[in-house]
Amino acid sequence: MPKRLFLVFLVLFAAFWCPGWGFLGHKKINRLAVFTLPPEMIGFYKKHIAYLSEAAVNPDRRRYSVVQEAPRHYIDLDDYGDSAVHKLPRYWTQAVEKWGEDSLLAKGILPWHIYRVYGQLRDAFLTKDPARILRLSAELGHYVSDAQVPLHTTKNYNGQLTNQEGIHGFWESRLPELYLDKYDFLVGRAEYLTNVQLAAWQAVARSHALVDSVLTLERTLSSRMGDRKYNFETKGKQTVKVYSESYAREYHRLLGGMVERQLRASIKMTGSIWYTAWVDAGQPDVKALMDYRPSEEEIKKRQDELRAWRARTLHARVHETED
Repeated sequence: MPKRLFLVFLVLFAAFWCPGWGFLGHKKINRLAVFTLPPEMIGFYKKHIAYLSEAAVNPDRRRYSVVQEAPRHYIDLDDYGDSAVHKLPRYWTQAVEKWGEDSLLAKGILPWHIYRVYGQLRDAFLTKDPARILRLSAELGHYVSDAQVPLHTTKNYNGQLTNQEGIHGFWESRLPELYLDKYDFLVGRAEYLTNVQLAAWQAVARSHALVDSVLTLERTLSSRMGDRKYNFETKGKQTVKVYSESYAREYHRLLGGMVERQLRASIKMTGSIWYTAWVDAGQPDVKALMDYRPSEEEIKKRQDELRAWRARTLHARVHETED
């Protein structure tokens, strides 16, 4: 491949590949979320903090190889018309009844998927499956963090509709890359979420309210700074076109701490949803799982018991309704 063509390819790749928060951000969020947990949980999570950090980016790693993965990272609220964030059904079954599953998948299912993975994590605690607890915790942190990114809530996710291509990676990767070490990440303790599904939607609504500022401020700055917007940097063996540090510094100032606030919200909500899943599972002794490796037979037996209990519970509720 000629060198000039290769450089063009790299520029296009940098402009259109848009992982939420970038790998650096997602790893940092999961790592710091561990320190929000109560004493009963933190030992287990700290022991596996390296895995939780590294596995935080697994959903992004597979989003281009697993067909079902991409819609889990976003929701195009503006595809549903005015006030969609307030009008859309909060619960998946109701949303499917109204819009159909294919239509929902086409527009993204992020808030509904957060609740789904929370339920899976709660069940992993119930069945005392440490490997599954860790995998789901890591991935749940990823989706929760994506919900804090404004551009994950709009069909104009990369500024492609407003001649601002590349703003997605600029906001959620370039700015954290430059300023992460300057942020205050003391967010306090994880808190119990009384309704995880509604909490996911509240996060999405708060993020969506920021979309206009994210786009308008950058568009105004671009018209003011002109050709000072970009430069080239060498990363490893690659030369890539990036937003210049002076441009990033001014945009960061105009945002008034927005990126830091959304990162802090990601950390706090990730820890809180881990904590909520544990509480809703009856607060099992996860310290006992630190060196525990259950057999497949043990896990299957507990899963069967959980399914049987749920079937009995559903049967009892049906009879109560009939009576």
